[in-house]
Amino acid sequence: MNRLTSFFRDRHSHIYKGFVFAASVALIVFLLPKEGKFKYDLSNIRNKPWHYDDLIAPFDFAIKKSPAELDAEKSEVAKKFKPYFKVEPEVVKRMKAKLVHESGTHTPIKNDKSKSLPLLLISQVNCEYGLNLLDTIYRRGIVELNPVIEGKPDDFTILVKDGSQAREKEIRQLFTVRSADEYLRQTLSKNTSEGAPILLSVLENCIEHNVVYDEVTSTKELDQMKENISLTRGGKYRDQSIVSRGDMVDDEKYLILKSLQEEFELKSKENTSFIFVAIGQLTLVCLCFLIFFLFLKLFRPEILASDTQVTFLIIMIDLFIFMSYIPSEFTKIPLEVLPFCVLPLVVRSFYDTRLALFAHLVAVLITAQHVPDRFEFVFLQLIAGIVAIFSMVNLRNRSQIFISSGVIFLSYAAAYFGLSMLHENSITAIDWGVLTWYGGSALLVLFTYPFIFACEKIFGFVSDVTLLELADTNSPLLRELATKAPGTFQHSLQVANLAEETVRQIGGNALLVRTGALYHDIGKGDMPMFFTENQLTGVNPHDELSYDESASIIISHVIRGVEKAKKYKIPDIVTDFIRTHHGTTTTGYFFTLYKKSLPEEFPDESKFRYPGPTPYSKETAVLMMADAVEAASRSLLKYDEDTIQNLIDKIIDHQIAEKQFVNTPITFRDISRVKKILKKKLMSIYHVRVAYPS
Repeated sequence: MNRLTSFFRDRHSHIYKGFVFAASVALIVFLLPKEGKFKYDLSNIRNKPWHYDDLIAPFDFAIKKSPAELDAEKSEVAKKFKPYFKVEPEVVKRMKAKLVHESGTHTPIKNDKSKSLPLLLISQVNCEYGLNLLDTIYRRGIVELNPVIEGKPDDFTILVKDGSQAREKEIRQLFTVRSADEYLRQTLSKNTSEGAPILLSVLENCIEHNVVYDEVTSTKELDQMKENISLTRGGKYRDQSIVSRGDMVDDEKYLILKSLQEEFELKSKENTSFIFVAIGQLTLVCLCFLIFFLFLKLFRPEILASDTQVTFLIIMIDLFIFMSYIPSEFTKIPLEVLPFCVLPLVVRSFYDTRLALFAHLVAVLITAQHVPDRFEFVFLQLIAGIVAIFSMVNLRNRSQIFISSGVIFLSYAAAYFGLSMLHENSITAIDWGVLTWYGGSALLVLFTYPFIFACEKIFGFVSDVTLLELADTNSPLLRELATKAPGTFQHSLQVANLAEETVRQIGGNALLVRTGALYHDIGKGDMPMFFTENQLTGVNPHDELSYDESASIIISHVIRGVEKAKKYKIPDIVTDFIRTHHGTTTTGYFFTLYKKSLPEEFPDESKFRYPGPTPYSKETAVLMMADAVEAASRSLLKYDEDTIQNLIDKIIDHQIAEKQFVNTPITFRDISRVKKILKKKLMSIYHVRVAYPS
């Protein structure tokens, strides 16, 4: 049990990183569609020679009709379709009841000539005659005028449902309200009885269409007829030749190839043994992440050593792979509008261009496994991603992201235009509407700023934008330092200028080292008079203290600086400059005086030594050198090339002897260049001219 506990304790970081990689691979493979992919790319093969090997049908399959053929057949079906109408028997009953009711009342009505006549006269006429007329009319049917029959010829046939039966009838076989009224007038005009006009007036009020359009049945039947249209025409048998190398893929061959592709993918979905597809996907995804792991191990070991940074990179890659699944869930969102270029921009904000490009490459290669037009997708996204990284070498102002968005759109447009011309062989055949989606993708890149801010808060990273904000000398902490310790503030500015220029020459983050230099001595603001650069009156408080007490106060500015940085929520990467700018060196001045004053005692060196740690990067190492050199240069009695060179050599060589740079990736060649740059800068500061030969 103890061995197992020790194993996990000693290797917990490796186990965690392995778990992160494994979980990422498992989740991606789980989400990938498990059907097999058709190995021939048909996206841009129409009207071009077949450049693959001869294609033989692997199984029997039907040739599907083209969308144009299906649309033509559906139009023909709709053209020949006979709409459904239904008989409403309640209308006949209601109208007959109305006639009987009005025949038995004494309420006067108005006839055609607007003369009031008592309905009592109708009872003297045979009421049955009127009922028979209604029977005749409604038996034939009064059809509702509907757009489906308006403008149709008289011999246009409809289906009239009477109960459960439907019979074909031509429109001319039915009455309309108008023709029914004419029929009544013609019939009753032959009736010479006294009550005929009154009966006509009553019957006209009993005319209503009883054959109405049955939209539900018509729509259902028409849809059914369209569904019954065969989607295929003919087919190919197994081992039958489909297309040979060099053959021109015309519309007919393209239709056969598309039919084969759809049948292949359908069989892949129906095949329950998808284990082979999953194994293939697992192999490819593992291969991509293995390459990414090896890149970190060989070229970015400091990143691989950090659990937080590895987690961040894997999450970023996974997020943009998962984003590519959106079009499959929401079909109205096209793949082209997704902002894949945000990934390299975000990674570039915290790391270098090579890592940003490599992360983007891994995400694109994995995504290409399940998107259509794989070659076009990889080509477009790689071009846009590379241009995006080039456009944002330094994210130091707000306009930079707008410039990046613009160049991303231009790269998409140029690449899409080139591919379209290659495939279509005509500028008129290009679908320019796709550029709208690429424009939307470029606009979504503007959300990189808030995304970077979120990553900073979640993972504790620092971007160039944040460093610029911290480096503003009007920030509260730097203003406090300038007010309480103006000499220290001026010293920090000089060190910032020296360190920034030096790091820029030997390779490193110049903005980071400048920001760290501005904050490295903020601990002196609590007791400014104990530091010589702030002693303006000639009074030195150290004269009243012992050497070890003075050393303790001097050393305490590092601890006080770290505490202040935490209070003001300064990022750790900047606070590290406060911790390391003296490393584990001693306060040489007071230590030397102590040994001289008490030569017989063996001094406790720990009382005079800074707590460290030592520098761990080029930036922190350069700050240590620049800080010590700038501070010591103020004590020179004479400023010339020799004195400055000797001072720089003495200080930096002493730091090397003290093993202050053993944990940094800085080389002796870098240190030699640092010395030359510091010499040149100090000579410029103190206006030292090179002596001319006599």
